[in-house]
Amino acid sequence: MSQLLVRLRFLLLLAALASGAASCQDKGEEQETPYVTTPYALALPAGLPQNVAVPTGNPLTVEGVALGRRLFYEVKLSGNGTQSCGSCHQQSRAFTDGQLRAIGADGLAHRRNTMSLVNLLWEKSLTWDGAATNLEQQARTPIENPVEMHQLLAEGVRKLQQTELYPPLFQQAFGSSTITEDNVLKALAQFERTLISANSRYDRYLRKEISLSPTERAGAALFNNHPGEVSGLFIRGGACHHCHISENGLFSSPDFFNNGLDLTFTDPGRGGVTNLPADRGKFKAPSLRNIAQTAPYMHDGRFSTLEQVLDHYNEHIQVNSPGVDPNVLLSNTPNGTKLDLTAQEKAQLVAFLKTLTDSTFLTDKRFSDPFKQ
Repeated sequence: MSQLLVRLRFLLLLAALASGAASCQDKGEEQETPYVTTPYALALPAGLPQNVAVPTGNPLTVEGVALGRRLFYEVKLSGNGTQSCGSCHQQSRAFTDGQLRAIGADGLAHRRNTMSLVNLLWEKSLTWDGAATNLEQQARTPIENPVEMHQLLAEGVRKLQQTELYPPLFQQAFGSSTITEDNVLKALAQFERTLISANSRYDRYLRKEISLSPTERAGAALFNNHPGEVSGLFIRGGACHHCHISENGLFSSPDFFNNGLDLTFTDPGRGGVTNLPADRGKFKAPSLRNIAQTAPYMHDGRFSTLEQVLDHYNEHIQVNSPGVDPNVLLSNTPNGTKLDLTAQEKAQLVAFLKTLTDSTFLTDKRFSDPFKQ
């Protein structure tokens, strides 16, 4: 009888051990189960370049973009919990803020005007001086900058990890509920790559869906014309397309320019990145899409209106500025020293620039603050 009890106890022990092993195996398999994401269907408008390069290490996914949108509007990424990326990049203003210079979480003014976030998918260099070459790299800077969001990203990660909201979202997007700095930056970059604007009145005009007024069409011609003599005729123009390339639909440039604002440079611009004397005073030519919504203008916000911008190019170029771009020295008067557009022509250019406003981009709920919906 005692031998039978011993055998029974031995069999029960084996069963218990087997059950425990199976349980551990199940848990291990559950942890090793690969996560599955949904590719984000990115629609490239026909009027914009079709050759885009998304980093292989950060493909666009529905889960990643949705997470990035939340992080874009998340105030926990700022030191005092009052500011998000969306504070300075407001959708209704084409992701600018209407300030002369950006105002940070602590009320300090940045030395530069807030740039629009539009069609970043095609940008090879970012910010006014091109210090960042990809969105993943750039996203860290405003978070950690003392005059912007003023918080180490590592501290922001710690705050996010303590929430109930974010660990499951990171699990869905990146396969781990442990939040990392890299994955925060990847998610932000994914969302920003979806901010595509290509449905302005000018786009619809090119697609032959609507007509533009004679004034707007005259402005478009001035924008794209290079003033000078052609076949015995003098062609009037603003030569704007040299720096704001319109042929590819982006109205921006990968290059940096001294557009004759100053004789000396308190802000070295591109020269502060390259340390090359020839780059001092050069800044990125930002996209002109939605330009009517993004005042004030220039890297330091010195111009309040489009009319003031045109007055600068027409009448106030500092021709002796070191390294001034030759295209801003053109004239509509033979052997002239100023651009010399008429008041009517300046009004035509302003009318054209306003056709670049994309109202659907400014109201698209895919880009809006999810915490307010």
